[in-house]
Amino acid sequence: MVVANQKGGVGKTTTTVNLAAALSQLGFRVLVIDLDPQGNASTALNVDHRRGTPSTYDLLVDGAALADVITDCPELPNLKVVPATIDLAGAEIELVSVVARENRLHKAIQAHPWVGTSTEVGDERFDFVFVDCPPSLGLLTLNALVAGEEMVIPIQAEYYALEGLGQLLETVEMVRSHLNQRLNVSTILLTMYDARTRLAANVASEVREHFGDTVLKTMVPRSVRVSEAPSYSQTVMTYDPASPGALSYLEAAREIATKGAPKT
Repeated sequence: MVVANQKGGVGKTTTTVNLAAALSQLGFRVLVIDLDPQGNASTALNVDHRRGTPSTYDLLVDGAALADVITDCPELPNLKVVPATIDLAGAEIELVSVVARENRLHKAIQAHPWVGTSTEVGDERFDFVFVDCPPSLGLLTLNALVAGEEMVIPIQAEYYALEGLGQLLETVEMVRSHLNQRLNVSTILLTMYDARTRLAANVASEVREHFGDTVLKTMVPRSVRVSEAPSYSQTVMTYDPASPGALSYLEAAREIATKGAPKT
């Protein structure tokens, strides 16, 4: 599942790490691949991402095997992470001259022994693989879109968030036509929802009108706890499990697990 939206500040990384954490708490085996050079997902999941750490940079630029760059999330036994280091910032330029550059992430994921159907792989397989993208539509995001089967789009419940959505969906269509026919926008999640404002309600109803069942019933409220958690190297799921933000992400994870139960 590729979590993408080229608009910054809509809750992409927050959504990636909290959905992944919630699904792992529900008993699913989950892998998070951090493709954002800022490494915010790696911070929230409390994995080392200093320069020189085996990371997504090694995966994409040096062709390292996925198994060699995976690390465990210390708080959640079912969750594994591929961290992003600052080296990834140069990967866009370094990949320009590489043959089949947009396919590198897809090849790396498919080559891992825990990726595939339960018949092929057995009980050890990953139920969900999440890719956290940078807030741009460059080569890193393109690699994610070519690798992905499903796409999760977090949308902030504000007017500007709708403006960028059209451009993102055009890009998805282009990728589907030329590079990856499997890609499907399966999930839209409304984030930073402020129930006190009419604007948030209007944006929510407009998104539901356009996208129907693709939009999760659960909306994630604005929450100080959700924002605070990464500063303690945690997701809100472990930082304050009883907070409204954590409960919303848990409910959203249940919807995703029910709606898109992993194929056997």
